[in-house]
Amino acid sequence: MKFRTVTVILVCAVLLTAVCSFASEFTQEDRDRLVRLEATLQVFMQQVDKRFEELRDDMNKRFEQVDKRFEQVDKRFEQVDKRFDQMITFLWILAGIFTALVAAVIGFAYWDRRTIIRRAKEEAMEELKREGLLRSILEVLRDIAPDNAKLAEVLRKYNLL
Repeated sequence: MKFRTVTVILVCAVLLTAVCSFASEFTQEDRDRLVRLEATLQVFMQQVDKRFEELRDDMNKRFEQVDKRFEQVDKRFEQVDKRFDQMITFLWILAGIFTALVAAVIGFAYWDRRTIIRRAKEEAMEELKREGLLRSILEVLRDIAPDNAKLAEVLRKYNLL
């Protein structure tokens, strides 16, 4: 609207200047020409205003489309953020499971080792007791062997004397 007003004022100023300079030679034909020029300018200005309104409407539609695209992009970012949070949660769950498995394996290994050591110690003690008892029996037999020829012969046969 302001552009139209400015244009009309400018045209009027140009026309007034032309009228003043040619006032002495201003004829009816000049007046008719000016009237046609003014009518043409009015039609032109109406078309220009109409075109500016169309452009404004087109720009508004494009801005609305851009806004819709930004909304779609925002939704996509929210989806990506949600998925990223799900992935982080899943990784924490995997880390927890792995930690629990490692702790269980180490605990089982410690328990098994302790059990085996205890069992080995008991077997060693039994073996020492048995060996000590056998040694004592062998010494008694060796002590009796000089008095008993048959016993001495048997002990020599097995390399125990």
